[in-house]
Amino acid sequence: MSIGIFGNKIGMTQVFDKDGLALPVTVVRIGSCFITQLKTEKLNGYNAVQIGHSKGRTLNLKKAELGHLKKNGLPPLSDLCEYKVLDLENYSLGQVLNVNHFKIGQFVNVTGKSIGKGFSGNHKRHKFKRGPMTHGSKNHKAPGSIGPGTSPGRVFPGKLMAGQLGAKKITVSKLEILGIDSKQNLLILKGNVPGKPGNLLNIIRSN
Repeated sequence: MSIGIFGNKIGMTQVFDKDGLALPVTVVRIGSCFITQLKTEKLNGYNAVQIGHSKGRTLNLKKAELGHLKKNGLPPLSDLCEYKVLDLENYSLGQVLNVNHFKIGQFVNVTGKSIGKGFSGNHKRHKFKRGPMTHGSKNHKAPGSIGPGTSPGRVFPGKLMAGQLGAKKITVSKLEILGIDSKQNLLILKGNVPGKPGNLLNIIRSN
């Protein structure tokens, strides 16, 4: 079990491997993450590490959050996340985590919020097939029947219909780390990650 780290998506580009193949990559800037709390099995019933990221304005944080951070001598942090661990030997309160937490060749899972696409119809949202386009058909993208008639006389829960598309928390697994820039705190990940440039990402090593 390992702890993760926060970063912001910068954008996508491509790099070339030793065989000359172009590989699509995403560049992520890792922010300075602080360990804000250590939970122990004796006090909390389990071992865990809480980290914070994104130095925020005091006005945007609740008094309870400010008090929690101030008690440990930390600046205002707007993003907090907790990770369960087996032991706490390698962690200390106030410790700073950066790209040195990772190594080239490791695989990571990246979690973030996907791009929101607004209210969408059921064909676009759920990839339904369209109706016939010729012979006088008027059922091109109509949803059709949404349930049985007299019995049971209702629409079953979970029916795939129109609604909000995107803007959901998703995870992309097993992305390989192709490069690390310690000076600028950059990670170069093979493939794509959720969201637009600037999106907040949670990066954790794959087991």
